[in-house]
Amino acid sequence: MGKNYLAFFNKFYKTKRRLPSYREFMALAGLKSTNAVHKIVAKLEEEGFLRRDDGGRLAPGSRFLGVPVLGNIAAGFPTPAEEELCDTMTLDEYLIGHKEATYMLKVSGDSMIEAGIMPGDLVLVERGRQPRDGDVVVAEVDHAWTLKYYKKTGEHITLVPANRKYRPIVPTDELNIAAVVVGAVRKYKV
Repeated sequence: MGKNYLAFFNKFYKTKRRLPSYREFMALAGLKSTNAVHKIVAKLEEEGFLRRDDGGRLAPGSRFLGVPVLGNIAAGFPTPAEEELCDTMTLDEYLIGHKEATYMLKVSGDSMIEAGIMPGDLVLVERGRQPRDGDVVVAEVDHAWTLKYYKKTGEHITLVPANRKYRPIVPTDELNIAAVVVGAVRKYKV
């Protein structure tokens, strides 16, 4: 498309929390006709950046506020790498499978650090998912809430920490698995 017209939509959306009308976009992008706007919008709709809402108005598409995926990086031995736009995705589409059943919790405590879940991290959890052996779960055990590995041996369930300082928890009164962890987010300080 030559010019990055998506940037005009993004900037307008970030300040106004809505998308511009065709005439507003025409003025922003320095275009001379609404026909040109129609072509640009059609292309952005085709690529998933824009969509139509139930009323036929422009709305952000699934890729609208996405982050570019520029390739792979070796975490082992260094390898030559070239920056290449592979795709664009939002963190929602990468991390969330069932949006209506997913929520986030902020982690406190260090019982899951050996699983890479640190204090202050956000975990994305999904309600209604049947836990499998080895899943990290949000559980109410004996009237207290915790985040632990789910370990099932026959009919026996144990909640196992990922920190040698803590002992596994065997429910004595009740156990309610509220959700299964599907992702974790950590923000590094800059």
